[in-house]
Amino acid sequence: MPGQLKEVRNRIKSVQSSQQITKAMKMVSAAKLRRAQDAILQMRPYAQKLQEMLSNIVSSVEDGTLELNLAENRPVEKVLLIVITSDRGLAGAYNTNVVKAAKATIQEKYAAQYAKGNVTIWNIGKKGWETMSRAGFKTDATFKDIFLQLTFSNVEAAAKAAMNAFQNNEFDAIDIVYSEFKNAATQLFNTERFLPIPKQPVKEGAKKVDFIFEPEKETLIAELMPKILNIQLYKAVLDAHASEHGARMTAMDKASENANELLKSLKISYNRARQAAITTELTEIVSGAAALG
Repeated sequence: MPGQLKEVRNRIKSVQSSQQITKAMKMVSAAKLRRAQDAILQMRPYAQKLQEMLSNIVSSVEDGTLELNLAENRPVEKVLLIVITSDRGLAGAYNTNVVKAAKATIQEKYAAQYAKGNVTIWNIGKKGWETMSRAGFKTDATFKDIFLQLTFSNVEAAAKAAMNAFQNNEFDAIDIVYSEFKNAATQLFNTERFLPIPKQPVKEGAKKVDFIFEPEKETLIAELMPKILNIQLYKAVLDAHASEHGARMTAMDKASENANELLKSLKISYNRARQAAITTELTEIVSGAAALG
C-alpha cells in the first residue's frame, strides 16, 4: 500500500510539472500570436488588392499584344508545390493538416505528373520537410529555414527562385499550400495558384476593365508582376506563421485542461489509497488489541 501511495504521488508531481510547461508555452504562443496576427491582418487587404489588380491586368491584356512570361499557360508536365509548415511541433494537428492538404492536392490535381516523378516540393518549415522526405516525396530544403529569420527579403528570395524556375521551364505550374489564419482556434488549409498568374474570371454581362498605363504598359507590368508575386508568397508565410502560434496556443490550452482533469482523477485515487491504508492499519491495531485481550 505505501508503494502504491508513492507511485500516485510521483504521477501527480509529473503531471503538475507537465502542466507548468504547457501553461508557459501557452503564454509564449499567445504573445507571439498577437504580433503575428497584427502582421497578417495589416498585410492581407493590401496583398489581396494587389493580387486582384494583377489578375485584372493579365485578363485585360489581349493575347499576343504583350509577352507575359509569368502568366504563360502551357501544358502542365512539371509541378512545384511550395508547402509551408512550422519549424517546431506541439501545435496539435497543424503540420499534419498542411501535409494532408499537399497530398490531397497531388492526388486530385497532379496524380499523372506525380506518377511520372514530376512533382517537386519546396518546403518552408522543417516539420513539413521532415515528414514529406520520409514519405518519399521529391523535396528541396533550400528555403526550409525561413522561419529562423522571418523577413521579407528571405521570402522574396524564395519567390524569385520560383519565378526564375518557371521562366526557365523547370516547372509548368507552381502552387502554394499553406494555412490561412482565421482566429486562434480556426485555420483554413488552402492550395493557391502562384504561377502562372491566374486570370480574373469574367462575370457574364460585366464590363471589361480598361487600365490606363503610365509609364508604358510593358515597363509597368515587368516591374509590377514580380513585386506582387513576392508579396503574395510573403502573405502566405505570414498566414502560416500566425496559424502556427494559434494552433500551438490552442493545443497547449487543451493540454493544460487535460492535465487538470488528470490531476483530479489522481488526487481521488490518492485519497482512496490513503484511506484504504489507514483503514488497514486501524483494523490491524484493533485485531492486535483483541488478540491480547
